[in-house]
Amino acid sequence: MYHKIVFILLVAIGLQSCSSTKNLAEGELLYMGAKVTVEGPTSSKEKKALATELNALVRPIPNQSFLGIYPKLSIYNLAGTPKTEKGWRNWLRTKVGEAPVLNTKLDPEYNRLVLQNYLENKGFFNAKTKADTIIKGKTIQAIYTVTPSKQYRIKKVVFPKDSSDLSKAISSTERRNLLKIGNTYNLETIKEERVRIDERLKELGFYYFSPEYLKIQVDSTVAQQEVDLIVKVKEETPARARFIYKINQIVIYPNYTLGADTISASKKAVTQYNDFTIVDRDSLFKPKIFNRALYFKKGDVYNRTNHNLSLNRLVNLGVFKLVKNEFHPSLIESNYLDAFYYLSPLEKKSFQFEVLAKTNSANYQGTELNVNWSNRNTFRAAELLSISIFGGYEIQISGQNNGYNVYRLGTEANLIWPRMISPIRFKMSNRFTPKTKATLGYEFQDRQQLYRLQTFKALFGYNWKENARREHTLNIGEVIFARPQNVTQLYLDEVALNPSLGKVIERQLIFGPTYSYTYSNTAQRRKKNTIYYKGTVDISAAVTGLIAGANIDKKDTLKVFGVPFSQYVKFENEFRHFIKLGKETQLASRIIVGTALPFGNSKEMPFIKQFFIGGTNSIRAFRARSIGPGSYFDQAINTNGFLADQSGDIKIELNTEYRTTLFNFVKGAAFIDAGNIWLLNENKDKPGAKFSKNFMKEMAVGAGLGLRFDLSFLILRTDFAFPLRKPYLPEGNRWVMDQINLGNGAWRKENLIFNLAIGYPF
Repeated sequence: MYHKIVFILLVAIGLQSCSSTKNLAEGELLYMGAKVTVEGPTSSKEKKALATELNALVRPIPNQSFLGIYPKLSIYNLAGTPKTEKGWRNWLRTKVGEAPVLNTKLDPEYNRLVLQNYLENKGFFNAKTKADTIIKGKTIQAIYTVTPSKQYRIKKVVFPKDSSDLSKAISSTERRNLLKIGNTYNLETIKEERVRIDERLKELGFYYFSPEYLKIQVDSTVAQQEVDLIVKVKEETPARARFIYKINQIVIYPNYTLGADTISASKKAVTQYNDFTIVDRDSLFKPKIFNRALYFKKGDVYNRTNHNLSLNRLVNLGVFKLVKNEFHPSLIESNYLDAFYYLSPLEKKSFQFEVLAKTNSANYQGTELNVNWSNRNTFRAAELLSISIFGGYEIQISGQNNGYNVYRLGTEANLIWPRMISPIRFKMSNRFTPKTKATLGYEFQDRQQLYRLQTFKALFGYNWKENARREHTLNIGEVIFARPQNVTQLYLDEVALNPSLGKVIERQLIFGPTYSYTYSNTAQRRKKNTIYYKGTVDISAAVTGLIAGANIDKKDTLKVFGVPFSQYVKFENEFRHFIKLGKETQLASRIIVGTALPFGNSKEMPFIKQFFIGGTNSIRAFRARSIGPGSYFDQAINTNGFLADQSGDIKIELNTEYRTTLFNFVKGAAFIDAGNIWLLNENKDKPGAKFSKNFMKEMAVGAGLGLRFDLSFLILRTDFAFPLRKPYLPEGNRWVMDQINLGNGAWRKENLIFNLAIGYPF
């Protein structure tokens, strides 16, 4: 261990010893970056903030450094000049290394003008800037000194007051204007205000208007360090941009081919449906789907919202590869637009073959082959029928289940309608197409040396969005029937040692509704803090059990087709938080809290619906499903190497991961995981498994480091983790840090866990 550390240190010293300027030619200087100093009467906090903004503007960007070391530049120099454009030396120099940034790329006067212009655009109208350079040996640094004047502020904003429709419309937007009295002058805000006014005018029917037709004059003579802003329409604005437009004809070409003459058609190909003229010579689509998708009707005032909603709806139908829209002035009515929609359909039927790499929380890796057949317009109303056949295998490279391979084979049929088939109205955004889904599926699973499992499922439900951030999924009917067979004596012997394993080979029947709500703003890349939340409610046989009077305490469970049905309610909440610490650095955190309550016809939760913890996407310092419940420890499972399958009714999990980019496609992570599962009721076979007020003392804790290789088509993740706290050890001795001995090979074998997975853990 120690010689490895020494080797790494020697390599680091060796890299740095390759002087960053050693290979520079005569007259070449290594650019060390720029320093912007802000002088003047402003506060130190304001100076620091302004200096940070200005530093980001100067160019070029110097070589990356860390604690005074230039690792990428050192690698570039170490690689030397490759003889060919191929090979590892060229890869090391061009992909891993970084060429020196030289003085030839530096233009101090240009940067000074950039800083001067930026200050004036921010309201520092009388600012002064100076540029200089400092040369030391073979290095050069740029120095910029800025003396800003007092920022000008907005005294008054004047909107047009004449009686034209355009001026009235512009004045009507004043209430939400971005130019607030008392705010500092900012050219970017003025540009944003022009765009805001234009967007509002588009909603009011001014189709041909543009932000370029607006000007906002600045009068700086009204007071000291204050300006008046006057909103005006440019005199050269064309006449058509000054009028409100309405919709006249709406013509749809649902069988459009780019570059072909598919627009001219005979009268037989033309269908008039409500306000739409549909030219579809092959009758590919029922006209009613356009009535749902298009938000314009004849006589409507044009507005941008309905324009975009119509396009989004057509795209989300999933049956068109091209959606093109044009508006032209009507030849019949003045100040009217004719709307044309050119739609190129996808192939109606298609086959798709997929080969997938898979990983799961039980540290299994494997592959899967999917064969999919799709019909994208099954009943001529954009319904999607898909039938898939899949097969694959999974193996565990290392861990307690090594050698017990899993083979899967199954089929699934899905039918999706791009609308809500329901007598009940759902609140949803018009921007997104709601979906109704029906599913039938079967899976055969062979766990070698253990058992085989057949699973049948059926589902009918809905998916819809309120907006881009909020999504709902409601399955009003979901049925799962699991039937094990060919249970081996090996597994039965293990069941005798650990009765909880017997739950896996019980026949299970689950039916009832499930509902999940998802909120996410992680797509907003500019936000420093983003969150993700998913809440799920899963209910099985609640109404059926109540009507039938199911009660497990009567010692006679009710059955459907000879199988006792499960009755329970389950809640699960997952919350994620992401904070940007830098351009390539992020802190990601997750909290999972779930609870499940069996009642009526069930004394325990069905095995496939219980909570599990540990593994590649959970607490990575422990093998999958090997933690808990509570402080319980199954000595038999953990000594003979057989698969741990511990489950519980309550789950609490917390994860925090620091993520950063090391170089190019290699990213690094440092993480801490904590959590456990518990039972709601006492179990004499599992002492310490019940949830109690002392649950915090039973939390497992692990930490580790990892690498993520972003290969574009997938992210390969490796994590090295070790436990910090083992809940099954005697109370008072659960922290394991004092047991660490770097020279103890037995400790490393027991506690250093390697995880290989695909994708991020959360």
